[in-house]
Amino acid sequence: MPEVQGRVTLWGIEVFLAVAEEGAISAAAKRLGVSPSAISQQLTGLETALGAVLLDRSARPMRPTPAGAMFRRHAQTILNAEAEARAELGLADLSGLTTLRLGMIEDFDAEVTPRLLSALAQDLKGCRFLLETGASHRLLDQLESRALDMVVAADLGSEAADDGWREVHPLLAEPFLAVTPKGRTPDDLPLIQYTARHLMGRQIASHLARLNLRLAHRFELDSYNAILAMVAGGQGWTILTPLALHQAARFRGAVDVAPLPFAPLERTLSLSARAGVLRDVPAQVAAHLTRLIEDAVVAPARAEWPWLGVSLRVL
Repeated sequence: MPEVQGRVTLWGIEVFLAVAEEGAISAAAKRLGVSPSAISQQLTGLETALGAVLLDRSARPMRPTPAGAMFRRHAQTILNAEAEARAELGLADLSGLTTLRLGMIEDFDAEVTPRLLSALAQDLKGCRFLLETGASHRLLDQLESRALDMVVAADLGSEAADDGWREVHPLLAEPFLAVTPKGRTPDDLPLIQYTARHLMGRQIASHLARLNLRLAHRFELDSYNAILAMVAGGQGWTILTPLALHQAARFRGAVDVAPLPFAPLERTLSLSARAGVLRDVPAQVAAHLTRLIEDAVVAPARAEWPWLGVSLRVL
């Protein structure tokens, strides 16, 4: 019988992916919480088991060889399938989770996401948390490809191609607002647009097109802070949501906030997960989130702008 050189393990695969993504053994070791020598040992064992060199160790940053690039595609699929299988085999509630891969839009970075992770850490003593932040459509793509377990994102509306593969738990409805320099109105100012490369910018652009409004504009930015800094400096006005204002709170004293000077527009945010995989976990996380959003976002915004009323509400 031929001598067995080694076995491919899930841990070895995870180590390989970490090194491929980080570009260095030391960075992968820091990310995974182990020693560099343990990383090197796992990589050597994996390459021996596969009979191929997976990483070019002479490159800086370290990069996959052609064989490594081919294996990397399969490696991510294997880890995704393992995570889903583990969930399906026994999750009845939060106490069964050992790893949670959560995607969150950046709108919640200031307060809600850290408070959610702190709350979940109390419930899940043995759970490891992996957080990904980004644009809504990218997070939902990662959920569909099984790279994430749960995603909190803006609803895609007409852009959605949902054939029932996911369960959706509504969290928040919020209106779009007119934000102007202190004491100014939109009438004599150009619009500073939120980028149409992201869902929210496309929603705003589509709404203006439906109303046949062609507003003068020179800037299209993807940063709430940059947009509000320019508005506060008198460079123009913008259309944003209460969450955006919450995220860039340091500029609120230098701007005025009012309803849109034309037909209203709102968006909704939801928690999504692959249907049936995590059982009751998404509903429990959504319940945590709605309480946090009410406390951290909705109540303070209504106190500052009482006219918002139920246009800003948890769902």
